[in-house]
Amino acid sequence: MARGKSGITKYIVWGVLIASFVGFGAFGTVNFTGGAGSIGTVGDTTIETTDYARALQNEMRAVEAQTGQPVTLEQARQFGLTDQVLAQVVTNAALDEETRKLGISVGDERVAEELRNVQAFQGPDGKFDRSAYAYALQNAGLKEAEFEDSLRQESARSILQAAVLSGTTLPDTYVNTLLGWVGETRDFTWATLDRDALTTGLPVPTDEELQAWYDENIDQFTLPETKVITYAWLTPDMIVDTVEVDEQALRDAYEERHAEFNMPERRLVERLVFSSEDEAQAAADRIASGETDFEGVVAERGLAIIDTDMGDVTRASLGEAGDAVFGAEVGAVVGPEPSNLGPALFRVNGVLAEQVTPFEEAVPDLRDALVLDRARRVIEGLSQDLDDELAGGATLEELSQDTDMELGQIEWSETSDTGIAGYEAFREAAQAVQDGDYPAIDDLGDGGVFALRLDEQRDPAPAPFEDVRDEVAQLWEQDQATEALVAQAEELATAISGDGSFEDSGLSPTQESGLTRNQPIEGLPAAILEAVFTMEPGEARALPGNGAALVVRLDGVTPVDMDAPQVTQVGDQLRDQAATSVANDIFRALNADIQSRAGVSVDQSAVNAVLSNLR
Repeated sequence: MARGKSGITKYIVWGVLIASFVGFGAFGTVNFTGGAGSIGTVGDTTIETTDYARALQNEMRAVEAQTGQPVTLEQARQFGLTDQVLAQVVTNAALDEETRKLGISVGDERVAEELRNVQAFQGPDGKFDRSAYAYALQNAGLKEAEFEDSLRQESARSILQAAVLSGTTLPDTYVNTLLGWVGETRDFTWATLDRDALTTGLPVPTDEELQAWYDENIDQFTLPETKVITYAWLTPDMIVDTVEVDEQALRDAYEERHAEFNMPERRLVERLVFSSEDEAQAAADRIASGETDFEGVVAERGLAIIDTDMGDVTRASLGEAGDAVFGAEVGAVVGPEPSNLGPALFRVNGVLAEQVTPFEEAVPDLRDALVLDRARRVIEGLSQDLDDELAGGATLEELSQDTDMELGQIEWSETSDTGIAGYEAFREAAQAVQDGDYPAIDDLGDGGVFALRLDEQRDPAPAPFEDVRDEVAQLWEQDQATEALVAQAEELATAISGDGSFEDSGLSPTQESGLTRNQPIEGLPAAILEAVFTMEPGEARALPGNGAALVVRLDGVTPVDMDAPQVTQVGDQLRDQAATSVANDIFRALNADIQSRAGVSVDQSAVNAVLSNLR
């Protein structure tokens, strides 16, 4: 217990120290409330204004460190930091109030010991240096007595917290029950009865039966919130036929992309570098004699073959080794040859032939690229004029008549993903558009532009029965088939229970063994795994599927091995997690009780004054 307390206290000392340096370094001399020194009380304990301000800025700085972005006060409000910090300082005050009533405190010797252990307060000899201590506190805007009182309060709180949080152990029965539930495995056999196994025909439904089934399963036919949107859009593909490219532009583009259309011969090469010519020659001789191979030499050097991979290289990129490497057959090892890292052996793994694409053959690709690029530029030049037209009162319909923009309408929901709804920019705009919003030109992200208008917003509602009648009939028939197949499967399950055979019942069984509750496997219906953990060995059941039936028999139950190292490790983790959870619940209950008994008073105007000064 003593060691635990020491660890907590040391952590708190560092926490207070850092908070003081960061917080008071910025706020130590600021009057946050125009005169008010506190933002509230818990019993007779005052919640100091500077404590709240310092704690809030520390939290904001912590978020900034995590995100790499500055955090404004408004963002802190949105993140809930202002309320979280207020709750924390109230909690600290409640603990201070309780420690005061209980008479919990630490002496000067303990405070001195902790101060001596803080590296920032030590001199060159590693011992406590009063000058360093005074200088550090002065930079933080703190007085020695003030800082030491803070340490004393933190230490007293830590003693109270440690008393609550320690010693909360759970009985073995609790942990063993959890381990048994998680670790037990099942062995079982199962088979499927599909539509082909159906021995009876299915009835023909009446309209009344379909209507009743539709009403009972109305959730399946409820359409999501839908927005009827009119849009006008223009993409580069829409105007490529109107864009012309002359031959000189094509030839200029060909020259710019010459290396792409005319690639020299290349080799797929691995390279192993040595520290000296003699060492490289010795390795080459061993490979040539058959004593070892290239992989063996690589392994002897403590490398993996991927460490030697150069990818595809040209003759020129290999320098002086180029002629030797490009003169070798695939699989050959050449060298020693010079490289920019020293003498090396090279192995050739493949040959990539020279690729030459004449201008005439490259024209289609060049034209497509140039046309699309110019079409994007045309649209970019039109974008501002189109937006001005809309701002001047033009409608989407008029815009589509006077320009190359195409008009369309879509019944958009969050599941829409075809046509213009395939663009993320359109989906975001459709999600955000409200009744009365004026259309404006926006980018699609591929060089195209669009504008949209909300015509109608439909709340979630069932699709009319007439529109989904065929789907209802199909699902009703599937339900009827499932019901009939389950009835057949129940008779088979009775025969299979115990020592019965799946094969004798005309089924093709699949056996599974050693499966836990959370160990689904591909192709295994989830209903089977759920069922077998509620069954007794030898029991067989019929389960419904989608237009099919399932027959499953539990063959065996294997309890968890409590002595297995892995299970013991998991058990220790569960025990620690559960004990921590219980301890935290107890601490929250204690904190609530302290605040209830002592009474909490928060001056919101003082809190607002602090926040105002932090802007």
